[in-house]
Amino acid sequence: MAPRGAHRALAALLALFGALLTDSGDAQVFIHPQDPILPQGGSMVVNCSTSCDKPTQLGLETQLTKEEVDYGDKWKIFRLKDVSEDNSLLCHSSCGGVQATASTVLTVYGLPERVELEPLPPWQPVGENLTLRCRVEGGAPRANLTVVLLRGEEELHQQSTEGEPARKPAEVTVTVPARREDHGANFTCRTELDLRSRGLGLFENSSASRQLRTFALPVTDPLLSSPQIFEVGKESKVTCTLDGVFPVSEAQVYMALGDHQLNPVTVRNMSALEATAQVTADTEDKGFHTLVCVVMLGNQSRATREQVTVYSFPKPNLTLSEQRVTEETVVTVVCEAHPQAVVTLVGSPALTPTPTQPTESRVQFQFTARAEDNGRSFLCSAALSVQGQIVHKNQTEELQVLYGPRLDEEDCPGNWTWEEGSEQILKCQAWGNPPPSLSCLRKDNIPLPIGHLKPVKREHQGFYLCRAESERGEVTRQVVVNVLYHHNHLALILTLTTVAILSVGGVAAYLYNRQRKIRKYKLQKAQEAAAMKMNTPP
Repeated sequence: MAPRGAHRALAALLALFGALLTDSGDAQVFIHPQDPILPQGGSMVVNCSTSCDKPTQLGLETQLTKEEVDYGDKWKIFRLKDVSEDNSLLCHSSCGGVQATASTVLTVYGLPERVELEPLPPWQPVGENLTLRCRVEGGAPRANLTVVLLRGEEELHQQSTEGEPARKPAEVTVTVPARREDHGANFTCRTELDLRSRGLGLFENSSASRQLRTFALPVTDPLLSSPQIFEVGKESKVTCTLDGVFPVSEAQVYMALGDHQLNPVTVRNMSALEATAQVTADTEDKGFHTLVCVVMLGNQSRATREQVTVYSFPKPNLTLSEQRVTEETVVTVVCEAHPQAVVTLVGSPALTPTPTQPTESRVQFQFTARAEDNGRSFLCSAALSVQGQIVHKNQTEELQVLYGPRLDEEDCPGNWTWEEGSEQILKCQAWGNPPPSLSCLRKDNIPLPIGHLKPVKREHQGFYLCRAESERGEVTRQVVVNVLYHHNHLALILTLTTVAILSVGGVAAYLYNRQRKIRKYKLQKAQEAAAMKMNTPP
């Protein structure tokens, strides 16, 4: 409260000012302050004064609660408390039976009690219009109150609330297209109460910010890459891809085979995603199922569905009557598979099939085992048609034929002629099952290195006996090694010359004896003819 002396000084000043303006005795009434403004709920003093020397009455008319706090001959001061809304103030006076008045309007100002930006949609499609709505409760005077909608620091819309009652919430809306760059942007609503023209300042109040999430999905559905048939117990890969997704990091992928949800691993790159799942079907899944891939983002989704088949196809059964036999044993080979499959039995060499049943799911062969059949591999191949696709399963078995050791001329030649100093390998291979041991010894028990690259020495020359042994018997073969060296070249030449001479002489002797025998035979025949002629009667 101002001191009483201050109130009197103000009243005397207003009375003096009134007296200066009074002309021809007309009394006037004054009110102070003019155009008052105060914060909501505040208090103020109002001075009513008159220029009349002897007023019969002087007062203040208002709907507000008032209290007279001081007075003088030509003035009165009133206190107004807890002012909550705008009001009119009227000072009145009666001077010599003439009424005079002075009025003003008391303005109450206050910041909005609540500024709220309504919630944004959880996800906003890119390219579609986004409506921002700000709700303001309180705030006065409304003629000086402006609402601003912002995207970050960018002003999107500004609107005055003039003409709207302060008791009613004010709503301001704006519609803007959602952009990709708006993803993660903060939107706010700000109020500005501008009282600078009334000697006060600019008062601002803002709502809590709300973050926008925008998204974009292509109009196309995901590309689902998958086999059309799934074998029970076998792992298969399924891939789902979609390009043009924004933001790809927020996209979710759902994949399922029938009622079984899959667990895909998703790789995101730029605006493309690729989800890969490993599928292993169970026996109870046999039949037709729907394979689905759904890409979800925001409140939209894109889905692709395909019909697939789950089948069971065990390996064919390949059996040999015996897998380890001796020579001349009859072996039966049976190949059989799923009743709906077609089987083929392949051996080496080719065999002629003899089906034992009128069905293609079983084939049987018989043959007599020979030594050359040792290690023969049989292949049982089964083919099954599933939804127009041919699938194959194979089973192999190998036959073991037991036979005694063998040393053939082809695998172990009996005559070797080498030059001294050359590096040679003696190739002597023994066959048999079980594999026989092999040794080549001279009479003096000197071994011949078999299968090793060795320089040839004259000491290697001689006759060797190669012996192959196993639990199924033994065989031997004589091998001659001739070594050509400098000192035996002449002897070899003489020997060869002698052999040639003897050969020529032998041929000449043979021809001479043959001619002699022919002449003798002809002479004998002539004598027999002459004798027969003499003994014949005339």
